[in-house]
Amino acid sequence: MHSRRTLLYMPGDDRRKIEKATTLGVDCICMDMEDGVAVTRKVEARAVIAQAMKELDFGKSERCIRINSIGSGVEKYDLAAALATTPDSIVAPKIETPEQVKWVSEHIETYELSSNINVGSIRLLIGLETAKGLLNLKEIAEADRRLEAIIFGAEDYAASVGARRTKEATEVLYARSAVVAACAANDLQAIDMVYIDFRDIEGLRLEAQQGAGFGFSGKQIIHPNQVVPVQEAFTPSDEEIAYAQRVVETFMTSQKEGKGAYALDGKMIDMPLLKNAQKVLDRAKAAGKV
Repeated sequence: MHSRRTLLYMPGDDRRKIEKATTLGVDCICMDMEDGVAVTRKVEARAVIAQAMKELDFGKSERCIRINSIGSGVEKYDLAAALATTPDSIVAPKIETPEQVKWVSEHIETYELSSNINVGSIRLLIGLETAKGLLNLKEIAEADRRLEAIIFGAEDYAASVGARRTKEATEVLYARSAVVAACAANDLQAIDMVYIDFRDIEGLRLEAQQGAGFGFSGKQIIHPNQVVPVQEAFTPSDEEIAYAQRVVETFMTSQKEGKGAYALDGKMIDMPLLKNAQKVLDRAKAAGKV
């Protein structure tokens, strides 16, 4: 599993934008059949994505396709078209029950078996975007082994509970924290909300740093200008990496000497801090910094 997953959405019916995405070095390019595509352009999106998957070099970026939500009436057609391209990952939005997770996973498995590719090779990411989904979050997070990440959709969630969106985002604080906790408990990635004002880079940077501090593994991106600030926020700094390396090294020495907790730079170091240091190093490794 990726240690960092920044997720850039590109409208599935816009070949030029998908081509642009392949030049940005983003962790994951998500070609969208859902919100980014007009109702009258869904069929077009399937065709454009199929051609892009066949013809474009995505480099190291994860090739991901977001289908329409279960119950939309087009999800079966979307999923069939998406799977026919053998993507790296499928995103299923607005998940509200564990049965919906299983439904998508079973369809993926049927495709894998019929195509003679390893079962489990196509990953599943889901969107948590409603009050009902939040109440069923524990069961959703435990629903299927194929599941790798839960993506928090703040705009849809706020609409579902009648909250007014603010820049401070306190109205979605509970839901964001719940997603992080459920993912941590089930060894999944938590992917943070979109920052919709793509011209406000400073605001984006602050929100991305906050999300990384909460424990999210990455963030959704809707504009090329957002890629670098977001990836920087989810990549440990040189100082953080150096400190984490010192924690790991001194902890091993301390253990050999038969000591428990010990002091480093005026702070007590014990097992939870060691685990945190190891996570910092995992993220640094994913970003190619160690």
